[in-house]
Amino acid sequence: MFGAAAPQPDCCFEVSQPPSDTVSDIAFSPQADFFAASSWDNQTRIYEVQPSGNTVGKAAIQHEAPALGVCWSKDGTKVVSVGADKAGRMLDLSTGQQTQVAAHDAPIKACKWIDAGGSMSNMLVTGSWDKTVKYWDLRTPTPAFTLQLPERLFAMDVNGPLMVLGTAERHILVYNLTNPSVVYKQLISPLKWQTRVVTCFHNYAGYAIGSIEGRVAIQYVEERDQGNNFSFKCHRDDQLRKVYCVNAISFHPTYGTFSTAGSDGIFNFWDKDSRQRLKLGPQVGAPISATAFNRNGTIFAYAAGYDWHKGHEGHQAGSKTSIILFPAKDEDVKNRPKRR
Repeated sequence: MFGAAAPQPDCCFEVSQPPSDTVSDIAFSPQADFFAASSWDNQTRIYEVQPSGNTVGKAAIQHEAPALGVCWSKDGTKVVSVGADKAGRMLDLSTGQQTQVAAHDAPIKACKWIDAGGSMSNMLVTGSWDKTVKYWDLRTPTPAFTLQLPERLFAMDVNGPLMVLGTAERHILVYNLTNPSVVYKQLISPLKWQTRVVTCFHNYAGYAIGSIEGRVAIQYVEERDQGNNFSFKCHRDDQLRKVYCVNAISFHPTYGTFSTAGSDGIFNFWDKDSRQRLKLGPQVGAPISATAFNRNGTIFAYAAGYDWHKGHEGHQAGSKTSIILFPAKDEDVKNRPKRR
């Protein structure tokens, strides 16, 4: 079992007043040095990152059950949090007002803000265990459109016109948000076990899938690029013959390199184009449950704490939850030439 998080390197900053239970999601503001963290303690907290690297808590969104996902509006003025209470709740940072803006028939696993232009400009999308995804125009209380999914939604990401959904039974659904009601491509994950996370490339050309088996699949959308698809093993201990969940994948906003983080309490930075690992992060002593880069890729945030991969019996009462801000230096995240 995992105990308290290990001491962090001197180059990192530990967030003060972190959530009291597992962090389910982290999202940075697209406009300023703020980030939001949703947690199993029924709250989503918003923090300001000061120039010194220290953090200050600014606001919180309260749920009636665990908060499972969080996202920001494109102008950075609003935060939406979704949770197991089947509700999406929005905080307007300029006024401090909180309103319910989404509802499902089962826990809502994820939310993303859409900025695909045209009719899909500045809309919210939510995905739930009720086997639906709903698009919301926040000026009206009912969803603009509802997608029926083959199974419960486990993972979702949106970047520009690309939306990728991962459900139970390993279904992967790809949407072009210029035609948001029609699935563009549907497939079964190339990974053999349950999907844990899907994340879009920074240039919309494809996406990465992470699973509970310690593997990641790099998938391109268009048929002409299918020869570039590949899968690789990570977050495994071959000596001990242990396999860990891949809990989080985050793409660097500038270079298109990416991070993986898992139940082994380790994060890695990778270059998918040269197919090599750029950096092996420190062992933090607890599973890493969520990660995110800030808007210019200079800060990498990761949350350490029990991720429930061993079930209730693996939980230690009073175990620590922490959020660490790691300076993402160019030498750690910049693309490298392909090996010959």
